[in-house]
Amino acid sequence: MKLSIVIVNYNVKYFLEQCLHSVQKACQGLASEIFVVDNNSVDGSNKMIREKFPEVILIENKDNKGFSKANNQAIRKAKGEYVLLLNPDTIVEDDTLRKSVQFMDNHPDGGGLGVKMLDGKGKYLPESKRGLPLPAVAFYKVFGLSALFPRSRIFARYYMGHLDKDKTHEVDILAGAYILLRKKVLDQIGLLDETFFMYGEDIDLSYRITKAGFKNYYFPETRIIHYKGESTKKSSLNYVFMFYNAMIIFAKKHFSQKNAQSFSLLINLAIYLRAFISILNRFFVRISFPLFDAVLLYGGIYFMKSYWEKAIIFPEGGHYPPAFLLVAVPLYIIIWLTCVYLSGGYEKPIRIPKIIQGMVVGTIIILVLYSLLSEHYRFSRALIILGASWGIILMPGIRVILHLLNVKGSRIGSEKNRRFIIVGEKDEAERVSGLLQKTVICPSYIGLVSYHTHKHNTNGFIGHLEQIQEIITIHKIDEVIFCAKDVPAQVIIDKMSEPKDRQVDYKIAPPESLSIIGSNSINTSGDLYVIDINAITKIANRRNKRLFDILISFSMLLFYPVTFFLVKNPIGLLRNLFLVIFAYRSLVGYCNLNDSDSQHLPAIHKGILNPSDVFKTKGISHEVTSRFNIMYARDYKVTNDLTIILKGFRNLGRS
Repeated sequence: MKLSIVIVNYNVKYFLEQCLHSVQKACQGLASEIFVVDNNSVDGSNKMIREKFPEVILIENKDNKGFSKANNQAIRKAKGEYVLLLNPDTIVEDDTLRKSVQFMDNHPDGGGLGVKMLDGKGKYLPESKRGLPLPAVAFYKVFGLSALFPRSRIFARYYMGHLDKDKTHEVDILAGAYILLRKKVLDQIGLLDETFFMYGEDIDLSYRITKAGFKNYYFPETRIIHYKGESTKKSSLNYVFMFYNAMIIFAKKHFSQKNAQSFSLLINLAIYLRAFISILNRFFVRISFPLFDAVLLYGGIYFMKSYWEKAIIFPEGGHYPPAFLLVAVPLYIIIWLTCVYLSGGYEKPIRIPKIIQGMVVGTIIILVLYSLLSEHYRFSRALIILGASWGIILMPGIRVILHLLNVKGSRIGSEKNRRFIIVGEKDEAERVSGLLQKTVICPSYIGLVSYHTHKHNTNGFIGHLEQIQEIITIHKIDEVIFCAKDVPAQVIIDKMSEPKDRQVDYKIAPPESLSIIGSNSINTSGDLYVIDINAITKIANRRNKRLFDILISFSMLLFYPVTFFLVKNPIGLLRNLFLVIFAYRSLVGYCNLNDSDSQHLPAIHKGILNPSDVFKTKGISHEVTSRFNIMYARDYKVTNDLTIILKGFRNLGRS
């Protein structure tokens, strides 16, 4: 046996399917075996493997054992002279495996090999070759010096930017997405260190290879696509903590105590710096538009007030009391902007009618409250109307200007119906076209492009693959979909890597599959389309759920003298209501979760009640509660929460 391929999977069924198709093609003519180690996925991955890839050796774990342990399970059973560790969100070229093995055969000093990696848009991934993360190297990376000097031998050492990405080099670290290992080297240095649950194990393994006297090679004469970020969301704070903590484990294992302490201090500093910057960035992104609107509204009312009091109200001298600008106007603005937010005026893409609707509703609320106040606090009904008119003109006007200037996040209108071309032969291209029309995409144009030049003028094709750049330009194409059944992976990667004038996305349709895989998304027909119709993850649903929690909690506080006698634990109810108001809990959440369940459901606040409270039956099975959770998450309605609260009202005081 020449090659054993090991793929660890965790809930990326559609990427895995595409990966296995490409690996099977690349294995032709090569004595090989393929292992998939599944870490307790719940997305149907195992069933898909058994049905479509029966020759694959499937190891089904009953829990998530992490990347290192899962790989080691397969490596211990591997019979190949070489072992390839491969991520499921990758696509290999047809000759990738053959070329990699041949290179290692010709370089007996090689312990490990990595290849050139491209992302889902055809761009080179710098982590294809990396340097050892010594304290100085990590410092340059963490504090941005490597980005400022991307080709410096000193500052760009983390990604070895001084080395030509198109030439073969000896490198320190290989990327775990594709790492070809000589089995006898693994027998000598040991398997992956299982102390690393996720991240860092490739750095540790690469370092041990070089310490044993072997070399790690970066080999760019073949390429893979790595949909970076699909199997793990690398922009999340959780990723930052897990990755940098893995670096600390590595330092304590391989560096001297003094260097390890320095490295740990640096890494901890990086963790909190990155976390702080991330939180600040999210905060400012979310409040930027409302804050801008508030400043402009306040400024407009300030100048209108100055004119109004001098020219109309107090022509002979006098002023509105200070409380008008200090208290009343800020409250007006809060009500207006809250109503705009609840109307969807801050959602993307921007919809002008939603902004106007929010301002009108807010004005009505302000005028109603105004009429209930004593005469002492009724400053000026006219300024309320003028302020609302100013906002109705100003807020849409600013957004139109930003839209015309093409400022990011300021596009007005509904989601653009995208224009597609599908590259393949007649049967497969038409199948993919039908699949595309069943998804949530709603394409405005679908053109068929033949892979072979001699077939492009028949059967509805608008051209052939060699004309793809002209077709993209003339037809204003947004996305190109390649049929993997007809178009070799090498050709797909070639076309993705070509320079282009228009910003185009690429997706790949595996043969006999209901999925279309893209650089940042998975569009599927069938159940996933149905599940997404009213998922709790939608911004509007999250907003409505939060508003419902606040309104019901305040209402219960208002009538607490009554509710005190209606619940089992009235003191607990009071505590819970404040927890809900301050966003630590929700009135309704999931049924009791174990760790594996919580990883597969959208994150929401822990609930006081849950869907099982609708039923009086005790001892409901885990299978039934899991089904309740899925139904609640995929088809959320405020009325569902209301029903659960009415049925489980007496339990609102539970801890």
